[in-house]
Amino acid sequence: MRKIVLVASMLAGVALWTPALAQTKPTIPVIVKDLNSPYWQAVLAGARKAGAELGVNVVGLGAQSESDVNGQIGVLEKTVATGPAAIVIAPAQFAALGKPIDEAAKKTKVIGIDSSADTKAMTSLLAIDSLRAGGIAADTLVTAIQKTYADAEGDVVIITSTPGVPSFDQRAKGFKDAVAAKYGAINVAAEKAADGKPAAAIGIMKEFIASMEDLRGVFVSDPVMTQAVGQAVAEKTTKDKIHVVGFGSDEKLVKFLQDNVITGLIVEDPFRMGYDGVKTAFAAAKGEKVPAKIVMEATLITKANLSSARAQELLKPNVK
Repeated sequence: MRKIVLVASMLAGVALWTPALAQTKPTIPVIVKDLNSPYWQAVLAGARKAGAELGVNVVGLGAQSESDVNGQIGVLEKTVATGPAAIVIAPAQFAALGKPIDEAAKKTKVIGIDSSADTKAMTSLLAIDSLRAGGIAADTLVTAIQKTYADAEGDVVIITSTPGVPSFDQRAKGFKDAVAAKYGAINVAAEKAADGKPAAAIGIMKEFIASMEDLRGVFVSDPVMTQAVGQAVAEKTTKDKIHVVGFGSDEKLVKFLQDNVITGLIVEDPFRMGYDGVKTAFAAAKGEKVPAKIVMEATLITKANLSSARAQELLKPNVK
């Protein structure tokens, strides 16, 4: 009789413990650069969709602006302390996030999205080929200049955001490399960084407009700066055409494209990046082998293809 009671007690313990275990979901925090921007909201929407399909608790975290690097580091350090199954992060700055990611990777798998950091500890990195994207931007800008001016010559400038962000730096390098290799009569006359501040980018662009008579084009490496440059070009009073090619996909940028203020936008797929980031993180957390680098798609959108199904999908992702 004693043995029967003991077995029954053990079985009761199992019956009570199993449902509790089944209800425990692994948690994968997704740390973005800016919680407020539509781009990063789309990333988080994709991440949540993947989490729902996988039975994973996805937590969206991040700083209030892309320039708040210390804020992102603080979020990462606090997140590691919660013991997540894995972490997905879009590093806000290459050098500064290197050591914090090194430390985080000692305790959990870290998956990078959008841009890299000064670390070899990431299990995988999902990002576009920024060099190639810069080359596409160069081709687009020079083709537009040639159509307007009947030749592929003149001055162009580059306006970047915060120095030290590898994806932005690689886009600018890809642009310059393509110009040097294919368009000898195009002169990259200046390159300036606006330190992530839209007002500074507007000021830089207005200065270029006022001081450069042969300015025919501008390459901009990120969405925030592209919007600021578009505003400066829209407000200019001279009649000469200055073509702008940049990155991003918010409503204001699309309006600039429709109004011929912006010539082309290189658009990423933020929803897919968040979705694939979480799926990759979950696979890594389970011990599965994942690629060290996953190249995401970059799409050129112009006024000519703006109404296409793919363009609309990328420009208006479902962020619910």
